[in-house]
Amino acid sequence: MEATQKKSALSVNMTEGSLWKNMLLFSLPLMLTQVLEVLFNLSDVAIAGKFADYRALGAVGSTTLLVSLFTGLLIGMGSGVNVAVARGLGMGDRQRVEKTVHTSFVLCAAIGVVLCLICVLLARPMLALLHTKDELMDGAVLYLKIYALSMPAMAVYNCGNGIMSAVGDTRRPLLYLSVAGVLNVVLNLFFVIRCHMAAEGVAIASVIAQCLSALLIVLHLLRRKDACRLELRRLRVHPQEARRVLAIGIPTGLQNAIFAVANLFVQVGLNSFDAVTVSGSSAAANADTLLFNMMAAFYTGCASFVSRNWGAGKTERIVKSYLVSMCYAAGVGAVCGLLLLFFGRSFLDLFANETAVIDAGMQRLRIMSFSYVVSPLMDASIAASRGIGKSVGPTVIVILGSCVFRVIWVYTVFAWLGTITSLYLLYIFSWTITGAAEIVYFRRSYKKVILSAQSW
Repeated sequence: MEATQKKSALSVNMTEGSLWKNMLLFSLPLMLTQVLEVLFNLSDVAIAGKFADYRALGAVGSTTLLVSLFTGLLIGMGSGVNVAVARGLGMGDRQRVEKTVHTSFVLCAAIGVVLCLICVLLARPMLALLHTKDELMDGAVLYLKIYALSMPAMAVYNCGNGIMSAVGDTRRPLLYLSVAGVLNVVLNLFFVIRCHMAAEGVAIASVIAQCLSALLIVLHLLRRKDACRLELRRLRVHPQEARRVLAIGIPTGLQNAIFAVANLFVQVGLNSFDAVTVSGSSAAANADTLLFNMMAAFYTGCASFVSRNWGAGKTERIVKSYLVSMCYAAGVGAVCGLLLLFFGRSFLDLFANETAVIDAGMQRLRIMSFSYVVSPLMDASIAASRGIGKSVGPTVIVILGSCVFRVIWVYTVFAWLGTITSLYLLYIFSWTITGAAEIVYFRRSYKKVILSAQSW
């Protein structure tokens, strides 16, 4: 018990002290970690666009939604690990934490292998479903197949990151990903400039970097002395702990995948325009990925703080953690949105040389810059619900508010107007509707949890 509750100098206290201060201390390293993780793909896109040509940029960009679909499932499993471990730590149950840690690694690694095989075997049919341009198809297929080889390592990294976040240590994952990120950029430049590769070169660089980040986090967990220590001989699936992890991880992963599926329909609409518009939108979409991952640090903080305080019986800090995380995320969305509005062309210049492509990208940024501040209404509420063990309800709401609504929008509003602006506007309407429903769901779930006081 003592080892379970022992505080590391690098860990943030989630159950005591100022929530504004502790949430920020917890989330800032995690935000930088998220940004570096995004930079893996951004460096792929930037180097492909600057040192190859627009076809290489379009090929990499054409895989973005599929990559998001599968990595979203892995990130969801990491969230399940985070909540399950945090709850056990809050309760002070060392045995429960130990079983959860070892069960989680087996589950995540297995899922990573399965997703890798799916991508390798079905890359071309999946890209064909998206109506990928013929001139981009071969490069996109090759990139996706190679990138898929990183998914087992990505699954292991997200599992380890979930465990360390539950402890309150978000600094070490930042260090590990920094090392891997530098390697990724160096290898990107080497393969593309020195070896004269295109999409395949940047994919290989990402695979190597992801494997390094996974190795570093595993080596750390093997050396830990507390309940989160990883011991290879104890790797097995404990049914009860597996159910706890999957109860959060699968709905959360599906929720992440649902966003990607919904965006597949958006991609189909986007692909009805010319290759320049597709490339410009792909370049601008990197801003979405970057900002959403920055704000996601506060959602992870929300789920971790809520779960730890729920396990510790400090219910008064649950709602406060939720509101603090929402405020921080909305602030990031507002500030970064304004920066992109005024400096968007400089941002897009990192990914493309052609003026026409940059102009097309600015069409997207002008609309999205005002939309980012709305998304925390939805995502922070989902994270808070997940923190109290509720993940099915939020997933159903996301299916209706994001997937179904976006499909209807594409085949009605966009089909009627046929403009790129009408396609981009669906995001802010979707987030507003879904956010309102998620807030109502969390309020009702919180009241039921507090009144019933039943164990998870």
